[in-house]
Parts: sequence; structure tokens; C-alpha cells
Amino acid sequence: QVQLVESGGGLVQAGGSLRLSCAVSGLTFSSADMGWFRQAPGKEREFAARISWTGYRTYYADSVKGRFTIFRDNAKNTVYLQMNSLKSEDTAVYICAVASRSDMTDPEAYVYWGQGTQVTVSS
Repeated sequence: QVQLVESGGGLVQAGGSLRLSCAVSGLTFSSADMGWFRQAPGKEREFAARISWTGYRTYYADSVKGRFTIFRDNAKNTVYLQMNSLKSEDTAVYICAVASRSDMTDPEAYVYWGQGTQVTVSS
């Protein structure tokens, strides 16, 4: 079975940083495009960042561009989201996911999802 387990969330002051991790098992991780999504209370799930299976191509939502960095370590079957200069509006549950196709931002294109990790940014 495919499993995605996120970690690294927590409470941080505005302007601070967190690094999220997503450990993947049950599939050939090195061949899978990965994405990070987030869902704030009362909001629909939204795309945050994606990365190709090689790590060569990345793409970010405008809301996080310049502040967040997605990267992966295929030897560890792990994808990361480095979050800097955090804002209160970044508060959400952050979820990693496996894409069915390359270069997708629509959540409908992702086939496996983790349970998420809570990130709370205080003003």
C-alpha cells in the first residue's frame, strides 16, 4: 500500500520558518511527481508547490513564490517544503500528494494523499 506521512508542522511566529517533510512508501518514489497542497479552515484545498520526479522542474503558487521551496531526496524517499517568511495567512493543514501526471496543479490530478500536518502562524 502507498503511504505518505507528513511531519514538521507546528506553531511559529510570523516571519519565522518551518521545514515540512513527507516520507513516501509503497511506490517507486523516484519516478513520481510530487506536490504540496494546503487547506485552511473554511477554505478549499489549494495548490502550493510541485516538483518533478527528477527534481529539475518546480512550480509554485503565487501566494508562496519566493518564500517556499520544494525539494526532494530520492535516496530517502522524501519530499520537503521549506517555508520561510511565514505569514498568518499561511496557516493551514499542509498535505503532500503523488501526481498521476507531470506538471499538475489541479488536486484532481493527484492520486495519493497524506493525512497532513498542521502549520499555525501567529501574528
